[in-house]
Amino acid sequence: MQFHHHGYVSGDPRVQPAAGAGLDRPAELPDEVDVLIVGSGPAGMLLAAQMSQFPDVVTRVVGRRPGRLALGQADGIQPRSVETFQAFGFAERIVAEAYNIGWMNFWGPDPADPGHIVRTTRTEDYGLKISEFPHLIVNQARVLDYFAEAAAQGPARIVPDWGVEFLGLQVHESGEHPVEVRLRHVAEDADGTEARAGRERTVRATFVAGCDGARSGVRTAIGCRHVGVASAHAWGVMDVLVNTDFPDWRIKCAITSAAGNILHIPREGGYLSRMYIDLGAVAEDDNHRVRSTPIEEIVRRANAILSPYSIDVRQVAWHSVYEVGHRVTDRFDDVLPGVARTPRVFLTGDACHTHSAKAGQGMNVSMQDGFNLGWKLGAVLTGRSPETLLATYAAERRPVAQELIDFDREWSSLMARRPEEITDPQDLATHYLATAEFPSGFMTRYPPSSIVGSDEHQHLATGYPVGMRFKSAQVVRVCDGNAVHLGHHARADGRWRIYAFPDSGGSALAQWAAWLATPSSPLARFTPADADVDAVLDVKVIYQCDYAEVDLPAVPPVFLPRTGPLGLMDWEKVYAAGPNAWTDVDIFTERGLSREGVVVVVRPDQYVAHVLPLTATAELADFLGRSLLPQR
Repeated sequence: MQFHHHGYVSGDPRVQPAAGAGLDRPAELPDEVDVLIVGSGPAGMLLAAQMSQFPDVVTRVVGRRPGRLALGQADGIQPRSVETFQAFGFAERIVAEAYNIGWMNFWGPDPADPGHIVRTTRTEDYGLKISEFPHLIVNQARVLDYFAEAAAQGPARIVPDWGVEFLGLQVHESGEHPVEVRLRHVAEDADGTEARAGRERTVRATFVAGCDGARSGVRTAIGCRHVGVASAHAWGVMDVLVNTDFPDWRIKCAITSAAGNILHIPREGGYLSRMYIDLGAVAEDDNHRVRSTPIEEIVRRANAILSPYSIDVRQVAWHSVYEVGHRVTDRFDDVLPGVARTPRVFLTGDACHTHSAKAGQGMNVSMQDGFNLGWKLGAVLTGRSPETLLATYAAERRPVAQELIDFDREWSSLMARRPEEITDPQDLATHYLATAEFPSGFMTRYPPSSIVGSDEHQHLATGYPVGMRFKSAQVVRVCDGNAVHLGHHARADGRWRIYAFPDSGGSALAQWAAWLATPSSPLARFTPADADVDAVLDVKVIYQCDYAEVDLPAVPPVFLPRTGPLGLMDWEKVYAAGPNAWTDVDIFTERGLSREGVVVVVRPDQYVAHVLPLTATAELADFLGRSLLPQR
C-alpha cells in the first residue's frame, strides 16, 4: 500500500482524502446527478466503490431496504472475485473471515446397501491450483459491507440513500441529464426529523445503472425482457446450525442418493452450513405452490438423502425454495436494435441474467458486470474517453451471461440426476475439475474492439491472452528487494496499466521509454496538463535480471515519475524478474514473455487490452487513441 505521497498520513491510510463531490456531499438526494445506481446488491455496490474513485462525477445509490443487508442469499466467492477484492483493497480481510474451500467430496449410493450413502471421491478444490487466490464462502452481506466501506472511504464519499424505491424512468433525447427517474421514499428519515415515507420525487441523471435484481423495475422501464425458461425442478435451501454424525459436515460435498440430491457448503465461522436439497420434479400445474414447502419438509428430505447419517437442526438462520430458471435479458442497455446512439440506461447482475445458485456464479458474474461498467462511466464523464466507449458494456457482458447460463444449465442437470441415470460415479467430480477455470471467472475473453486489440503479436506474451484477465505473477520490487505480485499493485482507480518487459540488451526499451517521454506520446496526449503524469496511464517496467543488477539512477525517468503536491518520486514502478531469496519465479518464463521485449496493455478492469513489441510505438498510440481523448 502506498500513501504519504500527498503528505504525512497519521490515520487509516485506506481512507482517501475527500475531493470533488465528496467534499460537501449533501445528505439529501440531489435533483440532478451524473450517475444514479438503482439497487445496492453486489453489482451496485461494486459500481459505487468504483465511481468513488471519480470524485468529479456526482454518483448516488438508491436502495429500497431501510439499511445494510443483514443476511444475503449468495455466498460463493470465486478466485476472480477475490482478485477483484484485491484491487479494491480488502481481499486479505475477507479471506481471513471466510470459509476456504480446500476440498470437494462426492457421495453416492453404497453398492452394498443402496439406501445408504458412502463417500466415493475426495477432490482437491481448484482455487489455489489456478490462482494465488482461494475459492471462498462468505455471506453476501459482508461482501456488500466491504464495497460500501470502499465507496464511503473513496474520494467521492459515496453512501447509499436507503429507503428509496424506483418507480420508473423516461429517457429524453437531449439535455445534460436526459434520464428522468421517478422515485418514492418508503422509509422515514433516518434521524426521525422528517416524515417522508410515501413522498415521490424526480431525479434527473446523465446515466442510470439498473442493479435492482431479478424483478428489476429498471429492466421493465426500458422495455427489456428476460429470455429463457424455468426448469421443472425445485430445490430447498437452508442455512443451518446443526449437530450431526455426517463426517464431512465441514467439507463441501455433492451427495447423490436414491432419495434425492444435496449440495452441501460449509459457511464462514466454523459452525454454519448451507444445504441445497433436491425437492424433485415440479408438476406442470404446480403454479409455484412448491415455493410454500415448509422448512420441516426440507429438513426431512435432507435426512432421507443423508441416510444412514442425520442432522439435528438447532437453528435455521435462513431458508427458501426456488425453481431453477435460466434467463438472459434481450438487451443490456436502453438502445434498441438498429438505433445508433449513446446508451443512457444499463442493466447489471440479476437484472439481466438469472440462473441456479449451485454453480456459485451469480454474485461473481454480477460484480464483474459492475467492474466492466464502472470505469467506462468514469472515463466518459471525466472527459477521458468518448461516449462510444459505453456501447462496449453490452457488447462484452451479454455473451458472458449467455456462457454462464449454458454452463449453469449443464451443471444443474448433472446435480439433479437420479442414481439410475449415472453411468460413471466419477463423472461429476471429473466435470467439476475439468471445467474449473470457467466458474473461477478466468475463461472470460472479450473480442477485438476499440478497447481490445488483435492477437497479431500474441506470441510475444503467450501467458497474457489478449481479451482475458491479466494473470498476476511474482516479481521483485527493485527499490526494496521484496517479492510481490505484479498484478496486486494495480488498484481499481480507473487507470490503464502499461507493463514494459525489456529486451535483454535494453536498447529497445531505452528507445521506447524515450519516445514515451516526448510531448507527442500517449502519456502526454491523454493526461490532463494539471494532473499527475500517471493519472491516466500507469507505466511500469519489469527487467529480466536480478533486482540487484538494476541501477535505479540509470532507469529511464518515465518509470520514476514525480507525483503529488510534493513532487515525490514513485519508487514502485520498477521491478525485476530474476529469482532471489524470496521467490523462485521468473515472470518471463512463467508467462511466456519474449526475451526480445514486449509491451502488455491492461484495462482498468484488469483485462489484457493489447500485446505489442517495443518497436510498435505508432500502433500503441493508435490503439490508445481509440478509447482515450486528447487532453492537450
